[in-house]
Amino acid sequence: MPAIPPHHPHRPARLNRLSGETSPYLLQHADNPVAWFPWGEEALTLARTQDKPILLSIGYSACHWCHVMAHESFEDDGVAAVMNEHFISIKVDREERPDLDQIYQTAHQMLTGRHGGWPLTLFLAPDGTPFFGGTYFPREARYGLGGFVDICRQVAVAWRERRTEITTQNSEVRRALDREATPPANAIALDAAPVAALRAVLLGSFDRSDGGFGGAPKFPHPTDLAFLLRRPQDAAAHEAALFTLSRMAAGGIHDQLGGGFCRYSVDATWEIPHFEKMLYDNGPLLGLYADAWALTGDDNFRRVAEGIVSWLLREMTSPEGAFYSSLDADSEGEEGKFYVWDRREVERLLTPEESALAGRHWGLAERPNFENRHWHLKLAAPLAEGESALIESARTKLFAAREKRIRPGLDDKVLTAWNALMIEGLAHAARLLERPDWLSTAHAALAYLQATHWQNGRLLATSRHGRAQLPAYLDDYAYLLAALLELLQAEFRAEDLAFATQLADALLAHFEDSAAGGFYFTAHDHETLIQRPKTGHDGAIPSGNGVAAIALQRLGHLLGEVRYLEAARRTLDAFWPQLSYSSGGCATLLSALEEALAPPTLIILRGPTAGLPDWQRRMARYRSVITLTLPNETPGLPPALAKPETPVVNAWVCQGVKCLVPMANFAELEEILQAG
Repeated sequence: MPAIPPHHPHRPARLNRLSGETSPYLLQHADNPVAWFPWGEEALTLARTQDKPILLSIGYSACHWCHVMAHESFEDDGVAAVMNEHFISIKVDREERPDLDQIYQTAHQMLTGRHGGWPLTLFLAPDGTPFFGGTYFPREARYGLGGFVDICRQVAVAWRERRTEITTQNSEVRRALDREATPPANAIALDAAPVAALRAVLLGSFDRSDGGFGGAPKFPHPTDLAFLLRRPQDAAAHEAALFTLSRMAAGGIHDQLGGGFCRYSVDATWEIPHFEKMLYDNGPLLGLYADAWALTGDDNFRRVAEGIVSWLLREMTSPEGAFYSSLDADSEGEEGKFYVWDRREVERLLTPEESALAGRHWGLAERPNFENRHWHLKLAAPLAEGESALIESARTKLFAAREKRIRPGLDDKVLTAWNALMIEGLAHAARLLERPDWLSTAHAALAYLQATHWQNGRLLATSRHGRAQLPAYLDDYAYLLAALLELLQAEFRAEDLAFATQLADALLAHFEDSAAGGFYFTAHDHETLIQRPKTGHDGAIPSGNGVAAIALQRLGHLLGEVRYLEAARRTLDAFWPQLSYSSGGCATLLSALEEALAPPTLIILRGPTAGLPDWQRRMARYRSVITLTLPNETPGLPPALAKPETPVVNAWVCQGVKCLVPMANFAELEEILQAG
């Protein structure tokens, strides 16, 4: 992310309304000569009163091509003059306004027949309906793309001279967007056929040479990997997930020096990433690498998890304990410059022995793999016995030198949903890897969200420097509820359970489609937009409807609360036509379906404080079981969890409405769990 520029004294900044925003992405554009507005009633009203089309530009701070278009066009006085003459220009941070991004990415696909991306560039009628657009446009025509200035002029002419055609097309777009809503569903007999179908799709597209699914570009897809890993006794599913995690860890998508993962790989071998690092990838991946270690005992997986947390604490944690959003792909105007290496620099920094080993281990002895002149580190060859200390010495020196470089820009806003994903990953990994310090980190981030983002019984979506704003979305509530349930398994705190029930009640009150089932992406009192999304597909982050269904089911079983179970079931009913027709991209909803068909085993460990840690530690490897550890004299327990206090540890085992007699022998409990 480029530094937020100071105001240019010769530009009419009063025309640009972005200087008061909290989004670092919008602030990057606050000094553009474009008369940018943030999304809001002022801009929409002005478009209506002046009968001007809206030029909507959606991006985010870590987006490389967003920066390119900004430098080429939005910082250019001539381009800005054309935009200011013909359009009301609105700039949107897709991370702060995922509602707008969902709607207009869908509309872009309808208009162009192609998937969208960022920057998203759309021309809207004053009522918000898009009639033309694309993604990145160069200033002058090239790459087979029209020049942005020419396109702006052509759109302006079309708006004046072809209004009837545009109005007719807009009516069709509106009808198509309306059809995107999930149709009402009646009570349905659910079955596991869509689960088997997704398993077949994933294993059918599994790349047995390099891991992942399909070809380049390759994304981590944590939801699909989690779906495969959670399948008990499914060796083929586990093999695909574990091999993918192993190949990702060895590739350049994984920062071999500093830890953490980039957003995706441009090639099929995970070697060269698109260098931006996003919080939302690394939270779920942390949990997955902890799971991989628990399944295999392979310390390489543990080290990857530790690297993610090291990166998080070093570069992504605010003084208040919350987590920042992303790191830019660019530094000094060049993508990847912070991360790649020159051989002479490496040889200068390392001893000859270290340099030789680094060359073999990280691929520096091979031909340059980045733009034919630089090296980006990957694991090219394993270490031999006795080489660990030498490679760690080399790693320390290279990392210290890299830290002196000009850093990629940091998007330091705090997003509720993305923080929740990381809190969940930290809590899960802390429990499996026995890292109470990670659990403390998760609790600190939760405390920030509760103090800053939870106001008057509702969540806010984002904050920066302590200033919280924007009504939260479905993902914010659902992900935070799921994170609380994971925290409760790591360490039971009555206040966390109380907060979980508040979030669940808010979900039902403000987001549920009570007529047709499922949850809208925006609350009932959200501003009226041209569409109100209600989707079940996973994207780069999990489906809010899928996460809500899983979390509500689990909370419903924990508390014996039928309202939550029924809401989860209505969600599955609503999306059943979609799941039964095509299950691809719906891993999270299908995980909810599996738990609806066979409720997870719930185990409550009750007894004296001194005896519980050993039981809790041994239970951590049973990943498909929900375990709460409740010492005697734990205050504030709801009736469903208030099991009798006993002088020795007892395990209470339930599945759905069926419970076994309590048992005080861990071997007996283990025998039952292994028998399923």
